[in-house]
Amino acid sequence: MPIFVKEILDIKGREVVTVDPGMSIADAAVTLYEHRIGAVVVTDHMGAVLGIFTERDLVRAVAAKGSAALETRVSDVMTKSVTRCNEETTTDDLMEIMTGGRFRHLPVEANGRLAGIISIGDVVKARISEIETEAEHIKAYIAG
Repeated sequence: MPIFVKEILDIKGREVVTVDPGMSIADAAVTLYEHRIGAVVVTDHMGAVLGIFTERDLVRAVAAKGSAALETRVSDVMTKSVTRCNEETTTDDLMEIMTGGRFRHLPVEANGRLAGIISIGDVVKARISEIETEAEHIKAYIAG
């Protein structure tokens, strides 16, 4: 039985750390550090998704410009083409999307608004739970 994004968010919560596109990369790095996360969603003042800023974006900017990159605005280095999912997306779909796109964070939209974020760790936890439940069902079936 597939697990849906809605179920994952109901368990882990729907809080998403967001940043302003005008924020410096240095300040965004502090936000990542303080929240112990690998990505933040970049939103406008209305909450619309403009992009995503990840540790990879930070490394790429510093590698290209050195320490001067830290004063660069997030909007100049963020990933602007953001793949999103919705609450009806399954874990199988998430694995395919994340593997194909080679990214580890996927914003969730519901009714055109940011409703959460799914990480690859969330997907792994959900799949393990799914497999354990299936194994229990098989054992119960065999036991009669």
